[in-house]
Amino acid sequence: MWNVLLAGLLTGLALIVAIGAQNAFVLRQGIKGETMLPIVLTCLLSDAVAITAGIFGLGAVLERWPGVLPVAQVLGGVYLLAFGLHAAMRAWRPKGLDAGDGSRMSMKRAVLTTLALTWLNPHFYLDAVLMLGTVANSFGDDRWWFLAGALIASTSWFFGLGYGARLLRGFFARPSAWRVLDSGIAVVMGALGVGLLLH
Repeated sequence: MWNVLLAGLLTGLALIVAIGAQNAFVLRQGIKGETMLPIVLTCLLSDAVAITAGIFGLGAVLERWPGVLPVAQVLGGVYLLAFGLHAAMRAWRPKGLDAGDGSRMSMKRAVLTTLALTWLNPHFYLDAVLMLGTVANSFGDDRWWFLAGALIASTSWFFGLGYGARLLRGFFARPSAWRVLDSGIAVVMGALGVGLLLH
């Protein structure tokens, strides 16, 4: 039991802890201290749904109808490019870079953005549904312990990233720091978007 739980924890961390669109968004909102709980809970719920679906055989469905992934790939690529362009515009203009500029994101928009960055990313299906679902099922009746380990990894990472980012708020009180962060986010989102469209 414990070895399966640990396997789920380590495998989950290996797939979640990577520079990506979702993590970049969670980091930025965490620094600003905006709508963090809804964003983190949306990430966790998405992981739980995707991994559980993989365990119940959605991976086999995706293999049978592989046309689902290219559609998500194009939509995700376009969305990431638009998101990257928006980040570049924030980095270019001095106003709106400070966390205290009053440009708060509503809870609805934050949740919808999190859902889009998660579910329009075909790598999310490959990692959470196919990879984790397949590995979990390899443990037979103990697969639910693997799921528990993967969800512990997801919970630890997103709460740590989102709320731990507040420690950087002093540094990001300067507009120049926001310019650097948003420039980095623009590059990451743009590269991921181009990669999806050209893949």
